[in-house]
Formats: sequence, C-alpha cells, structure tokens
Amino acid sequence: MAILTASNIDKVFGGLKAVNDMNMTIEKGEILGLIGPNGAGKTTMFNMISGIYKPTSGKITFLDQDITGLSPSRVHNKGIARTFQNIRLFKGNSVLDNVLAVYHSHIEYGFISAIFRSPFFNKVESEITKEAMELLTVLNLADRAYDLAGNLPYGDQRRLEIARALAGKPKLLLLDEPAAGMNPAEVVKMVELIKYLKEKFDLTILLIEHQMGMVMKLCDRLVVMDFGQVIASGLPSEIRDDPLVLEAYLGKGAAVI
Repeated sequence: MAILTASNIDKVFGGLKAVNDMNMTIEKGEILGLIGPNGAGKTTMFNMISGIYKPTSGKITFLDQDITGLSPSRVHNKGIARTFQNIRLFKGNSVLDNVLAVYHSHIEYGFISAIFRSPFFNKVESEITKEAMELLTVLNLADRAYDLAGNLPYGDQRRLEIARALAGKPKLLLLDEPAAGMNPAEVVKMVELIKYLKEKFDLTILLIEHQMGMVMKLCDRLVVMDFGQVIASGLPSEIRDDPLVLEAYLGKGAAVI
C-alpha cells in the first residue's frame, strides 16, 4: 500500500528547474533510498514533502490526503517528520529539552494551568518527560539527558535529531544524510539503528544518503535523481549496475559504484 505518492512534481527557482516531472511512490513499511549526485534535486524534493517548499506544479498525497503546499507544521501533524543534512538542534538547551520541545507543541493544558502549575499541568509534564526519556533510552542518550545538546559528540547529535523527529510519532520519517561526516564504524551502527527504529516504531522511511555501502545494505528500493529528474528506480542490485546511474555518479565508462 502506498503511504506517499508524488505525481508530476516540478519546482522552479527563477529560471532554474530544480525538480522536473518527479514521480515517486513510497510503500508502507519500506525503506526507500533517494539517491543521486550533488545538485540532483533530492533535498528540494524532501523540502516539498515536508512543506518547506511548495511545488510549482504537481501533487503530493500522504495516506490518501492531498498535502501539496501545506505548512511544515501541518505536514508534521499529518504524520511526517524529518531530519536535516545540517544538524538543527537547540544547542544551548539540554538534550532532554530538545525532545520535550516537540511534545510541548502538542500539549493540552492551557496558559493558566502552566502559570499556576495545576495538577493537570504536572500530570502532563510528568507523562511527556517519561516518554522523552524513553526515547532517549532507545537512542542511547539517556545518560546525556541534562547535558547541553551542543556539547554532544557529532554522532550523538545525529541520534538526538532522530530522537526529536520520533517524538512527533511519525508514520513517515525522512532522513537527510544521517551518516554524513561519520567514520565507517559509526556508519555501521547507524545502519543497525535505523533498521531497529523502523521495526520498533513501525516506520516507513525515505532516506537521502551518499554513503553507497550504507544505501545498498539498508534500502529495500532506490530512486535515482539527476538534474532534477528520475533516471532509474528499482532494487539496489538493479541500480548498482544501471549504466545511467553509473554515468551520473562517475561519468561515462564507469563500471562500479
């Protein structure tokens, strides 16, 4: 069953067509890799799905609802969360507060309850703090809960960003280069983590990644973009030997990714 469908998507910036007639379907429960060389239009596509950009034309459907052009907050409320290529944390706040910030965007108590710290306020705060700590435990960050986010090692910051995305209880998780800047050992751990999170939280995942070893091990299916267009799609084993993909990545005459 398709969880998200992008149909005939175009995105034009001035005279530049960053995405050209993009068609893509994400099946429920799969890990789909969106790959291609730098400037291919992958992050632009992420930004349109998550509501940061509005498509110039075309339609994006999520769980049979048209989400084309909705604001990021409304897209998030529908059940789509994302991380960013460049980590975006509240680095001057604690690790725990970074996760709680997502829960607080959905709190049910009012301003008066918060001011006077009513029993209902205390109950809700206790519940969301417990949930946040459980998430941090899953991401191996519970022991750093009260450290400043900006003081975490790079790999921990990546995991914190994922924890914050998961706090929104998404059905579709968009991961934008989660292994960027990681060494080979960290990449292996990230692959294991993403597989674990997919099963634990019943996620569908759309992944942008340049680490081809990670992509081949992790993704069920790949969509390849170049110059804003889809040039190939299929199983990782099929994409690895596709001549158009090899040319896009390595130039004519390339034999292997």
